[in-house]
Amino acid sequence: MHKLGKNAGRYHGETIDIDRVQRETHEAAVRHHWESEVFFRGKDFELRGYKRLHSTTAPNIYISTGVHGDEPSGPVAVLELVKENAWPAANLWLVPCINPTGFRLNTRENKDGVDLNRDYRHLNCAEVRAHVHWIKEQPQFDLNLLLHEDWESNGFYVYELNPGKRRSLAEDIIEAVREVCAIESADMVDNWECRAGIIRPGVDPTQRPQWAEAVWLSVNKTNQGYTLETPSDFALEYRVRAHLTAVRGALRSFFKA
Repeated sequence: MHKLGKNAGRYHGETIDIDRVQRETHEAAVRHHWESEVFFRGKDFELRGYKRLHSTTAPNIYISTGVHGDEPSGPVAVLELVKENAWPAANLWLVPCINPTGFRLNTRENKDGVDLNRDYRHLNCAEVRAHVHWIKEQPQFDLNLLLHEDWESNGFYVYELNPGKRRSLAEDIIEAVREVCAIESADMVDNWECRAGIIRPGVDPTQRPQWAEAVWLSVNKTNQGYTLETPSDFALEYRVRAHLTAVRGALRSFFKA
């Protein structure tokens, strides 16, 4: 599989009907006994969080996607995971889409032109404020997985934030994904050193004027998190398969510890 060569200056690939994807995700979640909560209502959309509890001793795992409206493989992969219903013995929290208005426009930003994934420090946007408020009501997470895409990348890569210095899952994620997707070969990605598809940024949140969701989670909610980045200049089906493999690989590796 090779790059399609469609992306020039931004994402120009396949799009999805986010309203249908969200509706099907909700139907599958209800069918498999997830609890659902609307944490934000806009003029013509709503944002939902889901949870499914296993036991008081099980680890707490959080998964989210859909913060950028030009990254469709995450919401599609989450829909497949919910349908598949092959989760490990964990307490699970899920946010399947944070930016539906961006998906309708096929833009990274929401309908107001704001990159939601740069607003988790100052919380200027209503969607982000509501999302953070909902997360604060949940317990601490042992692991978070955030599904993203990169329109410029040559292959899959992963950001690791691991301030708790727990056993890294990054190498296991990369080895799992290598079977189904090219791995990023560049030495630098977004000004971060990238080694064999793994970025371990030296993040000092106090020195960063803008926070992504991953940074907010690292500061407030969990000591171990992974942002999973698929290469969006490849076919959508290819990227969805990479995300599915990455999530499954991360969970498998987490439970090996």
